[in-house]
Amino acid sequence: MGITELILLALGLAMDAFSVSVCKGLSMKKIDFKGTFVTALLFGIFQAGMPLIGYFLGSRFENFISTYSYWIAFILLGFIGGKMILEVLKGDEEDDKITEYRLDVKELIVLAVATSIDALAVGIIFTAQKTDLLFSVGIIGIITFIVCLIGVAVGNRFGSKYEKKAEFAGGIVLVLIGIKLLLDGLGVL
Repeated sequence: MGITELILLALGLAMDAFSVSVCKGLSMKKIDFKGTFVTALLFGIFQAGMPLIGYFLGSRFENFISTYSYWIAFILLGFIGGKMILEVLKGDEEDDKITEYRLDVKELIVLAVATSIDALAVGIIFTAQKTDLLFSVGIIGIITFIVCLIGVAVGNRFGSKYEKKAEFAGGIVLVLIGIKLLLDGLGVL
């Protein structure tokens, strides 16, 4: 696999993480540099780590991974997106008092896993093509990190103007991404 193909592959894999990063940026009233960095870092690590795991698992588990990855992503994204929507609809008075973004690493890890599960299959491809593993996963991780930094910034710029409506829209986007991944996996789209 050449460098051009690898970069395009990395960008393709990073698009779900970008969408979720935009959603995280939507929830920030003002940009939180620590939260932005941690978000991008976790997505980059998981996006690079999944092909690494897939590489070592090899084709032994290819059927399981390809059969259930979209279900897992659908459930995780649906849960997190649904939670965001419910929080907006509940309209807690406490939420109105919050002036800065709260970094929730557990939630970020769930989102990072959900958006990177499809990258397990890429690791299996790397096995078959005798790809330079460390270079490839490094490129995937770095590109995902950069794309997610941009995603949080874009989401923040939009979200600071529309606050609750933007958080609601972010929840809808997560649910829709989960549905799209499920429909793709089922062969409907």
